[in-house]
Amino acid sequence: MAKVTGIGGVFFRSSDPASLAAWYHEHLGINPTPTTVEEQVWMQDGGATVFAPFPKDTDYFGPVSNQFMVNFRVDDIEGMVTELQGKGVEITHREEMPGIGLFAHLFDPEGNKIELWEPAPPA
Repeated sequence: MAKVTGIGGVFFRSSDPASLAAWYHEHLGINPTPTTVEEQVWMQDGGATVFAPFPKDTDYFGPVSNQFMVNFRVDDIEGMVTELQGKGVEITHREEMPGIGLFAHLFDPEGNKIELWEPAPPA
């Protein structure tokens, strides 16, 4: 049987797509979508990806009007949090889940919740 092999993109509405893409590039290192063959698409490292529908009334994504949250795997959550805070980005939540990893939450300039995840090392 054919199967999905990974996530090929995350697409969502924005009131200012160019500015928001620049924010993600500056703060999280995600290249904007290429518009020429010379530009590089953002390449993610292989690793775990969770696909999880949540209850419609969850507050985990922030306000109920937020219909999604993107979780980004990171290799150094402490370093990334320090960099983000140095650029004035507020980290709204920190958590460690034994055996799962370290988490940090923030919001992009349009109020979309972002979860950073540094997976726990293999047991």
